[in-house]
Amino acid sequence: MLSKGTLGVILSLLILLTVSGNVLVCLAVCTSRRLRCLTNCFIVSLAVTDMLLGLLVLPFSALLQLNDEWPLGPVFCNFYISMDVMLCTASILTLLAISVDRYLAVTMPLRYASMVLPRRVIVAMASVWTVSVAVSFLPIQMGWNTVNGTVQNRGPWASARRCRFELNRPYVLTDSLLTFYLPLLAMCWTYHRILRIARAQAKRIISAQPTCVTSYNCRNNPSTSTRVFSSVTVMALREHKATVTVAAVIGGFVVCWLPYFILFTVLGLKEHPDPSTVPAYPFVLWLGYANSALNPILYGALNRDFRSAYSHLLRCRCPIYSGWRSRQPSSTVTAAREQLTEVTLLCDHTPTTCREGLTDQNIMLQQINSRTATATIQLTNSTAATDVNSNERTRSRQK
Repeated sequence: MLSKGTLGVILSLLILLTVSGNVLVCLAVCTSRRLRCLTNCFIVSLAVTDMLLGLLVLPFSALLQLNDEWPLGPVFCNFYISMDVMLCTASILTLLAISVDRYLAVTMPLRYASMVLPRRVIVAMASVWTVSVAVSFLPIQMGWNTVNGTVQNRGPWASARRCRFELNRPYVLTDSLLTFYLPLLAMCWTYHRILRIARAQAKRIISAQPTCVTSYNCRNNPSTSTRVFSSVTVMALREHKATVTVAAVIGGFVVCWLPYFILFTVLGLKEHPDPSTVPAYPFVLWLGYANSALNPILYGALNRDFRSAYSHLLRCRCPIYSGWRSRQPSSTVTAAREQLTEVTLLCDHTPTTCREGLTDQNIMLQQINSRTATATIQLTNSTAATDVNSNERTRSRQK
C-alpha cells in the first residue's frame, strides 16, 4: 500500500502530464501551418477536453483520494461530480468523432471534402457536448441517478463531510451504453475497416509497381529490381507501423476505460450506496483518467508533424518548415504509401492535403496505378521496337 506522500506525488505527476501534454497539442496546432486543418479541430477539441479535466477535476479527485473527508461542501461536490462525468464523456465521444472522421476519409475519399464541412464539424462537436451535459449535470442535479430520487449529498441524512456519487440501475445502464459500450463498438468497427482498407490499398500499390519485363532489361537496368525491392520493403514496414498504431489507439482506450465501466456497471446494477468505498474503485477511476494523459501521445507523438511541432515548442522556437520538397521521398510510390498510413490513421497532413482533405491521396493512388500500367506498356513497346529496329539493321547489313 502506497503512503499518502508517494500517492500524492504520483497523482500530481499524472495531473501535470495531462495538462501539459494537452496544452502542447493545442499550441502545436496553433503554431504549425501543417497542422491547421479541419480534421485537427477534433484533435484540438479532445485536447481542450482533457486539459479541462486535468485543471477542473483531477485536483479535486486527488484531494478526495488523499483525504478521508470532503472539505468543500455538498453543492461543490455535486458540481465536481457533474464536471467529472461531463468531461470524461466528452473525451470518449470526441475519440468516437475522430474515428468516424477517419472512417469517412478512407471509405469516401472523393466525397470527403464535400461531406466534412466546417459547419458539420461544429454540429458534431456541439452534439458531443450536448450528450455529455445530458448524462452529467441534468440527472445529477435533478436526482435521477439516486435510488430514492433525491439529489445526492443533500438532505438531513447525507453526511456533510462525504462526497458520494450515487447510482441506480436506469442511470448506470443509460450512461454506460451511451458513453462507453456503444462508442467502443463503433470505434472498433471503424478502425477495423480502416485497417482493412489500408492493407488492400497497400497490396494494390505493391502489385502495380513496375518490374523487369525481360531478363535483358534487368541486366541493363540493375537498379530497377533494387528500387522495386526497396519500395516493397518500405511499404511492408509502413504497414506494420499502421497496424501497431491502430492497436495503440484502440488498446489505450480499452485498457484505460474498460475496467472502470465494468465496475461502474456492476456497482450500479447492485445500487451500491457509495462506490468510492470499494477498494478497486479509485484505481480503475484513475486508470480511466490516465487516458487523457495518453491521448497527446496516441494522437500526437505518433504523428511526425506533431513531433516536429513538439520539438520546436520545447526548444522555444516556432515551427519552421522548409517546404514539401524537404520531406518528399524520392519514390512516388513510397510517398503515397507513407501519406496513406499517416493521413488515414493519424490525421497527418501536408500543406496541400491539409487544405484539400484526402481527395488528392486517392487521386494519387489512382494515378500511380494508371501511370504504372502505362509505363509497363511503354516499356514493352519500346523493347519490341528496339528488337524490330535491330532486326532491320541486321538484314540491311546482310544485303
